[in-house]
Amino acid sequence: MRLQEMSHIWSTTRRDSPLRTGLFLYLAALLLQQADPTGAQVRCQGARQVGRKKEENVVADMDSYMEKGCSAQHGKLVRLKQLEQKLSEVRFREDNFTVICPNIQTFVFKINELFRGLNLTSELLQFVPRNVSASTSQPKPRTQHSMRFPATLAKKGWSRAAETKLVCIYLNTPCLFQDGKNSSLLNNDILGATLENVIVTGLSEPVEIRFWHNTTLDNSNATCVFWVEGSENGSLGNWSSAGCETIHQDKVVLCLCKHLTYFAVLLKISSAPIDEAILVPLTYISMVGCSVSAAASLLTILHYLASRKKSRDYTTKIHMNLLGALFLLNASFLLSEPLALVHATWLCKGTAAFLHYSLLCCLTWMAIEGFHLYLLLIKVYNVYIRRYILKLCAVGWGLPALAVVSILIFKEEAYGLHIIETNTGYNNATMCWITDKGRDVHYSLNLGYAGITIFFNTVILVTVVRMLRKLRSNVNNQKEQGKKDLVTVLGLTCLLGMTWALAFLSFGVFLIPQLILFTIINSLLGFFICLWYCTICRQLDTSSSTGSSQVTK
Repeated sequence: MRLQEMSHIWSTTRRDSPLRTGLFLYLAALLLQQADPTGAQVRCQGARQVGRKKEENVVADMDSYMEKGCSAQHGKLVRLKQLEQKLSEVRFREDNFTVICPNIQTFVFKINELFRGLNLTSELLQFVPRNVSASTSQPKPRTQHSMRFPATLAKKGWSRAAETKLVCIYLNTPCLFQDGKNSSLLNNDILGATLENVIVTGLSEPVEIRFWHNTTLDNSNATCVFWVEGSENGSLGNWSSAGCETIHQDKVVLCLCKHLTYFAVLLKISSAPIDEAILVPLTYISMVGCSVSAAASLLTILHYLASRKKSRDYTTKIHMNLLGALFLLNASFLLSEPLALVHATWLCKGTAAFLHYSLLCCLTWMAIEGFHLYLLLIKVYNVYIRRYILKLCAVGWGLPALAVVSILIFKEEAYGLHIIETNTGYNNATMCWITDKGRDVHYSLNLGYAGITIFFNTVILVTVVRMLRKLRSNVNNQKEQGKKDLVTVLGLTCLLGMTWALAFLSFGVFLIPQLILFTIINSLLGFFICLWYCTICRQLDTSSSTGSSQVTK
């Protein structure tokens, strides 16, 4: 009921009216509700000790903050640190101090030299609070979890005090620990533990953290991780699995870690992370190879444009367009990683879109190479197509542009920051490319388009090889001619993009060899095509000079 309506009812009713009495009681209820804005007595339940209401309200504030989706972008973990500090300073007579809310549960235990270990499980909770809010009236489903602390944990606190406090916090929220990758956690469960004023690392016995689930998980799609804070102020942290062991049991994920922090189970929705020892050399190979290819492609195009004996045949012009597409692809790939570090969303989206456009242009011009070879060698009839090169350019440069512009209009979030994960969680590579939200674009457009192009060009290449064998069957000097044919076939393999077929072998035991071969060959693809083009031009010049000398004689 709005304030104006209540004021109108109050002024138009008599003093002894029951309606006026009911309105008074309604206003009184609103004032009482505002007197306890946290709603701790409804949402949370605690130890109910005298003087502990303040600590319960702090926990309830954190629960309400997470219920609203952690509205503030900055300072989220600062709130959690402040809560840890307040809980470590709380004084209580019992063995523990507990506050339970729908999204957060806190436990504080006293630890002294008589500590023999602690097993904290969700089954020990006698009270399950009602999760009733304005948005839902259904109770939140509870998941099962546990933490077991070894007796050696007490040794970490003896050096400073005879008695210390162990603060355990259970969180059920996707918004508090965000690493910029939109990582998915099992049931959004996060279990944390800290020792009062002590950083606990290198325990002789591991802390056992268990997460129960009702799905199919193994080492390929679920890993125990812990939170690593950002090295700079305002920088995001990340989840890491370094130093933690993951054991998959029946409907249980067991995590064994020898330190205290916040733990969770990371679900690997994307492809498996790359070994950090392999990613580093692959990065250097890509940078060197793409730089060489970009330089070779650009120099070849400039040499062709400046040459007085510029060839006017369609084949050479198609080669130059393919080299132009490869130059754009290599240049945009080299720029994608440094521009990703600028942290400008619009710049990264534009770079990713241009890189995708360059890739599609390369695939299209490779398909055009196959189509032109089909007209040239297989369909031997005189085929005249009016404005042939102009139409090929419209397809080679225009069709990819249409696809990329459509993605930008209908699914803009497909382009952005792409993170190549390593197996340790550290030193992840970042670039501007297709994001996880655009995975369907990658599989349907990139892999689908590449698959169709490679299949078509494979048929063309096999047909050309068969034709060469028939033509050379009656040649006397077959050894010398066979070398020339081998050079021709290798050049056609690069022109037709057959080396891109290695992308379809990225699974199982083929993954590591495929990554190495794919990176080396395709990063140098522009350089190989330039070498082949120069070899063909030299052979043509030699044959023409030989023919002219014979005519002179």
